[in-house]
Amino acid sequence: MGLFDSIKQALGVGAEAAATRDADPEDLFGMSTAYVTMEANLGYRPTGDAALCFSAVESAGFNDVVEEVKAILAAGEEDTGTVAEFREDSYGYRWIVLEATDFEDLVTSVHFASDTIIEGRYGSRLLAAVFAFEATERAGAETGQHVYWVYSFRRGTYYPFAPKPREERNERVEFKLESVLDGELTVEDDRGYWYPLWPDTTGSHPWE
Repeated sequence: MGLFDSIKQALGVGAEAAATRDADPEDLFGMSTAYVTMEANLGYRPTGDAALCFSAVESAGFNDVVEEVKAILAAGEEDTGTVAEFREDSYGYRWIVLEATDFEDLVTSVHFASDTIIEGRYGSRLLAAVFAFEATERAGAETGQHVYWVYSFRRGTYYPFAPKPREERNERVEFKLESVLDGELTVEDDRGYWYPLWPDTTGSHPWE
């Protein structure tokens, strides 16, 4: 589901060599202001969806941490209405898919989940956090077009991803997002690490 071999290599197996520092979930709070800029200045509004991608390990300790994450997110659903679903893609990678009407709740939930995994000493299993947006009439793009901000835990940076049909990228949109948000987010300056997360079907999210 969306993570091809090159992406697996970059965000997973080969991530240790490319890592610039340890995973820091505090970076995720940058999205708490960036989403305002996305809508006010660029015409992209949150879809209400986000996801956390990580790789599993066969151990009782890891399973206990995942169960703890499930419990935290279940409690959050009662308080905020944020819905969490745990999925596994065809490559064996795990996704925590979150839906909420309040974007701040999405950011907080992704932070709680990733922080719990790190505190459980499995931070090296974290791959990426993905936040979804869609174009409004003001965006200068097709209304409803999805764009994403992807946070790479191993690089400690964000990058934009604007997929088009037939596995093409809208580089014009990606560069526009970079130019406006660089400084508000820590944007990856090496575009060789702007890896695409292709959805299985046009119009769907990478985790679907």
